[in-house]
Amino acid sequence: METVGGTYRPITEIGTPVLHHHSADVTEFGTERLARLLADMFFTMHAANGVGLAANQIGLDLRLFVYDCPGDDGTRHIGHVLNPEVRLTGTEEITQPEGCLSVPGAVRHVTRAANATVRGQDWQGRPVTVHGTGLFARCLQHETDHTNGTLYVDRLTPEDRAEALRQMDADRATVLAQRATRARLLARQAGADQ
Repeated sequence: METVGGTYRPITEIGTPVLHHHSADVTEFGTERLARLLADMFFTMHAANGVGLAANQIGLDLRLFVYDCPGDDGTRHIGHVLNPEVRLTGTEEITQPEGCLSVPGAVRHVTRAANATVRGQDWQGRPVTVHGTGLFARCLQHETDHTNGTLYVDRLTPEDRAEALRQMDADRATVLAQRATRARLLARQAGADQ
């Protein structure tokens, strides 16, 4: 489900406590409040040019994420998962550059499983299973990690983590300005479409 509309919400950054602990399970489903939250998360993710966004990245202690991620075959995967549990399938791993909206401007190589399956619930509480390979598998693992209080930089060597934080310090202001500009453009487009 990709929601229409939504409002930009500030993205929490590394060091914010809500990003660094296991988030609480979602226990209320099908509410207008949850639908609005998902709309805001999709809007925020698109404004930030991301392919996934977890609730704790906008400061909420909830185990859920949204995604809009291209697959290796060009297929666009769009959806959301509440209370996700990831299962890695196969032994193949891929090392590729990875970034995070909560570590703006930093990109480092991370090794992840080439195949991943996430099970959870949709916004109405129905069971969902999402399988991904390649970049989409990376996205599913990255976002589930968020709900468990893990950032991609936690998977790096101390040297690579320090370099990621240096990159963030150097590029943060530019990235945040680009997000703000894109959020304004998307809000104007949404207003024009109504």
